[in-house]
Amino acid sequence: MLIQVSGSVAFDTIMVFEGRFKDHILADQTHMLNVAFLTPTMRQEFGGCAANIAYSLLGLGADIRLLGAVGKDGAEYVGRLRTLGADVRGLVERDDCFTAQAFITTDLDDNQITAFHPGAMNFAHESTVQPEKGLAIVSPNGKEAMQAHARGFHEAGIPFVFDPGQALPIFSASELLEFVSMASWVAVNDYEGEMLSRQLNQPLEQLVRRLHPHPRGGVLNTKGAEGVCVLQSHGFEEVLPALQVEDAQDPTGCGDAFRAGLLYALSQGANLLDAARLGVILGGIKVRHRGGQNHPVQRTEIHLLWSHHFGNPPAFIS
Repeated sequence: MLIQVSGSVAFDTIMVFEGRFKDHILADQTHMLNVAFLTPTMRQEFGGCAANIAYSLLGLGADIRLLGAVGKDGAEYVGRLRTLGADVRGLVERDDCFTAQAFITTDLDDNQITAFHPGAMNFAHESTVQPEKGLAIVSPNGKEAMQAHARGFHEAGIPFVFDPGQALPIFSASELLEFVSMASWVAVNDYEGEMLSRQLNQPLEQLVRRLHPHPRGGVLNTKGAEGVCVLQSHGFEEVLPALQVEDAQDPTGCGDAFRAGLLYALSQGANLLDAARLGVILGGIKVRHRGGQNHPVQRTEIHLLWSHHFGNPPAFIS
C-alpha cells in the first residue's frame, strides 16, 4: 500500500552554547538586543518532518512517496532518500533557492533559539498528489502546500493524518476546521493539542467527532514521557504509556518516528491502539539517538520491545 508523505525536507544545523542564555540576555535591555554566542560544537543533520517520517517508514519496509521541495543544495539529500528506497518523483527541485534550513542553538539548560529559512518549502505546493489507493499524512510544510495536498487526498478518497505541528499558528480557525473535516486522524503533541483546542474553542474530545468518517479514525495526543492519549472516533479513550528510556539523547524527530509507526501499522490493517503502540516504540527507539534520521529501525528490536512493554506482538511486525 502506498503511503504519501507531504511535508518539509530540511537541513538542521545544531549548535551548542556552553553557557546559559539567561546570563547573557539582560531583561531590561531587550529593546536593543545585540548578543552573540560562541558555539564550539556544531553538527548538521538531515531533517524536515516529511523526510524524518519517510526514514522510519522505509526502515519498516513501507512503499512511500514524498511530496515536498528541495533547493539547489538538495541533490545529495534527494539521492540519499532515493537510496533508502523512497519514491522522490514527487519532490520539486528548485535551482533558484536553498533547501529549507533550521539553525538551532541550544544552551546548557536545553533552551533553544531557532532561526528557520523556508527556502524551497515555499514552492512545495508544486508537488502533486498521486491519486493512488493508500494512506497519507499532511505534516508541516508551506501553507499553500498543506492546503493543496489535504484537498488532493480528500478528493482522491485517500484517508490521511493531519499533523499541523509548528505550522498551527499560520492557519485560521476556519482553515483548521477544514483540515479536520477532511482528515481521518489528527496527530498533535501536548502543546499543539492545547493550542488547537484554544484556536477552535473546543476540546480534542469534541474534535474527534468532526473527523472525516473512518472505522479506525481518531485523534492522537502525544505527551512525551507520559505516553500518548488515543481518542477513537467511536468515543473510546485510552492512554498508552511511553517506553521507559534511561539513555535518552535527543527528542528531535521523536514525533515524526511516532507518526511513521502509526502510518505503517494503519497501512497493515492494525487497529488504532496497536498503531499507536508501534508509534510509541519507534519514538522510544529514536530518542536514544541524535538527529531525526540516525536511529536503527529493526524488526527484531521492535518485536522485543513490544513483547516487553505491550505483550504478544501482532502479526504485522513479525
